[in-house]
Amino acid sequence: MIEQVLHPRNLERAMQQVIANRGSAGIDRKQVEELSTYMRDNRIQLIQDLKDGKYLPTIIRGKTIPKGRGKTLLLGIPTVVDRMLQQAVAQCIMYPFEKEFVNTCYGFRPNKNTRQAVAKSLEYIHEGKCHIIDIDLKNIIDEVDHCLLLNLIYQKVKCPIVMRLIRKWLRVPIDINGKLTKRRKGVPKGSPISRLLSNILLYEMDKELRKGGHAFVRYADAFSIYVNTKSEAKEAGNSIYLFLKDKLHLPINREKSGLRKPAQFSILGFRFVPTYIKGDKNKYQLTVSDKAWTKLKQKLKEITRKTKPIKLIDRINKIKEIQRGWLNYFRGANIYGRLSDLDGWLRNRLRYCIWHD
Repeated sequence: MIEQVLHPRNLERAMQQVIANRGSAGIDRKQVEELSTYMRDNRIQLIQDLKDGKYLPTIIRGKTIPKGRGKTLLLGIPTVVDRMLQQAVAQCIMYPFEKEFVNTCYGFRPNKNTRQAVAKSLEYIHEGKCHIIDIDLKNIIDEVDHCLLLNLIYQKVKCPIVMRLIRKWLRVPIDINGKLTKRRKGVPKGSPISRLLSNILLYEMDKELRKGGHAFVRYADAFSIYVNTKSEAKEAGNSIYLFLKDKLHLPINREKSGLRKPAQFSILGFRFVPTYIKGDKNKYQLTVSDKAWTKLKQKLKEITRKTKPIKLIDRINKIKEIQRGWLNYFRGANIYGRLSDLDGWLRNRLRYCIWHD
């Protein structure tokens, strides 16, 4: 498989993907714009080092970003060269796993997206599966068991060089505010290969749910199970909790997990509201969760803050950019009424900005 990874077309595709993703520089401060020049000058030596086992990944740069509600998230940012190599490996090892990943797994997969996950959830609810086990895994990126994950990968990837590369990427230290931290579990959030590795591990849970005949939807580390009765929900919830704890060594975020009815359930920023049409029992329409509305308002509030040194035209262009992305994501949801209220609030904010300018 290493020959596939190092094939010129695969490396070129990986390099272009890293450049397109942009992103911050790693610990060496090399920018993505410098990657093409680096590969032109060092491609032959880099390939030889990889084949000879002399390649060593560079220390990961840790970067803390705000997550909301006073919480933070630690990103691990590899160098652009390491990101390119991880992307090249991910492109090759994805195929043997992708053939088996179930159709109800929608996160970070080819031709899968959030709208498909939401549509599937709504389909299950309309079938009468209105008792929902809503499960959110607690910091899966930080909790992944390296030995378990490597064993799962080895079932499909027998190439010793590729396996050694993946192991090195998993174990490379992370620099957090100038202090090196060893890693014995977890996958660095921010690396191109992390999402695929997480899906490989959680596919074991998908298989367990499918074996039990459960209807479920998973997007990355958030998933929901749909059953007909409350007793079925309790039984399925207890069963998957034990499987995650004993087999995958993954803890559940109890604050965000629980048994839900459709009206109390949200998925990927969407929530479900009854249609209130006579004769339409268990029929729901999509709307936007309160959390998603709050995030949108916070973004608009920041842009329209009158003390922010931005020209009015730049504020308006930024607002349009946010609106396009937000409306495209939530298209089809019932949001007209709240959008009208938001429009009035935003106009008042902009009047203050005009006066200030």
